[in-house]
Amino acid sequence: MNDFLRNIFLFNEDAPLIFTRFYFWAFFAIVMALYSVIHQKKKPRNAYLFLVSLFFYYKTSGIFFLLLIFSTIADFFIGKGIYNSEIKLKRKLLVALSVAINLGVLVYYKYSGFFTESFNYLLGIELEPVDLLAKWTNQFAGTHFTIDKIILPVGISFFTFQTISYSVDIYRKKLKPVNSIIDFGFYVSFFPQLVAGPIVRASEFIPQLYKKYNITKAEFGIAVFMILNGLIKKLVIADYIAVNFVDRVFSNPLTYGGFENLMAIYGYSIQVYCDFSGYTDVAIGVALLMGFRLPVNFNSPYKALHTGEFWKRWHISLSSWLRDYLYIPLGGNRKGKVRTNFNLMLTMLLGGLWHGASWQFVIWGGLNGIGLIVYKYWRKISPFKDSKTWAVRFYAIFLTFNFITVTRIWFRSESMQAANGIMHQISNAFDFLQIGEIIIAYKNIFALMLIALIIHWLPVNVKNSYKQIFINFPQWAKAATVIIAVFVIWQARSAGLQPFIYFQF
Repeated sequence: MNDFLRNIFLFNEDAPLIFTRFYFWAFFAIVMALYSVIHQKKKPRNAYLFLVSLFFYYKTSGIFFLLLIFSTIADFFIGKGIYNSEIKLKRKLLVALSVAINLGVLVYYKYSGFFTESFNYLLGIELEPVDLLAKWTNQFAGTHFTIDKIILPVGISFFTFQTISYSVDIYRKKLKPVNSIIDFGFYVSFFPQLVAGPIVRASEFIPQLYKKYNITKAEFGIAVFMILNGLIKKLVIADYIAVNFVDRVFSNPLTYGGFENLMAIYGYSIQVYCDFSGYTDVAIGVALLMGFRLPVNFNSPYKALHTGEFWKRWHISLSSWLRDYLYIPLGGNRKGKVRTNFNLMLTMLLGGLWHGASWQFVIWGGLNGIGLIVYKYWRKISPFKDSKTWAVRFYAIFLTFNFITVTRIWFRSESMQAANGIMHQISNAFDFLQIGEIIIAYKNIFALMLIALIIHWLPVNVKNSYKQIFINFPQWAKAATVIIAVFVIWQARSAGLQPFIYFQF
């Protein structure tokens, strides 16, 4: 096989198949060309997209596509068993088996290093994790994968949560199992949202597998708008801010002053929103072009008036998943105040740990849990709770945005030393006399950050109006807009493409 074909069909960890690469859009164009022939035939369509999605995941994660197949097979048959059983204990054991398998795989690949390091520190031992999949593959296929380091498969946190919700919803009798393993595999692996969400519930997506392909002219306009919007967020805003400012400060905070560190955490709040919501915008648009509707995952989260509202606007598919499959089963708010606060804190701590295997994420989750609990008590005594004046709303949004931004110090920092360094510089090396010089030095970065926030805080009706203008464009005007947008994106992109932040989760 020559190098050209090898690059096309074989996994290359330096060139994953992601939205920000030209290769993806060539891949998607070919997929759509063949899809246009079979899109009205449900069984061939679903089988085709399942195979395409497996190829996509292989090109993104290599040998780890076997984990996706394993999870698909296991939960397909477990779901059947849960539905067909009339014995309550058997149903409980089967759903427990599904949760154990999925969380077992997730914990092994995502947290083995974290737990091993913690146990080694506490017990004074020297355990080392081993990548069993890589070891077995080397033994049976003669490959040479590294086995002394467990690599996190891209998207594992997302598709394991999807398969868990499938089994639990069948147990709760909210859903009937899928008859075809091909259809179920398509649901689990659907490539637009596979590696970074949104997390799609089976009850929302599976009924779409059996509907005829249908997309209106308005929906076509929405899909194209979402794709362009997402790419601009990611490549023009998020990557530019990251490469030219945020990454530099977070990599070595002690070499920068307090004001630069402060602006870096604001910059990261803008970056992580544009990066993650940019991905989901593209995913929603790509899926819609194929006739599938994915749920909204972000709703202007920095407009939130309090922490609770923020988590109803940010990563909505994860927040609602944690609520329905963790917080409520723990007892929710039905067990008294102390238990409610415990459930809330535990949910946020585990939500923090879901994002990454380090104590920084646990601290970040805990801080958000404290924010939720404090607001619960504050709203009962707040003299402004019924006020709708602009000053009160401005203060509430300002306070919430700053609280969320400060917690991101631990979310972004690669170590506790880095987090401590940022806080030290902000507290002890804040030179007000240098602010003007710093603003001038980073004028392009700060201007882009300000523009991004202004657009984010625009009223919903303003955003809907310019979206509707694009939707109403004639086809030639849409095509011209796409060409101009692609040119701008191409010119503004960073020299080295930056991976999506949530790929690491």
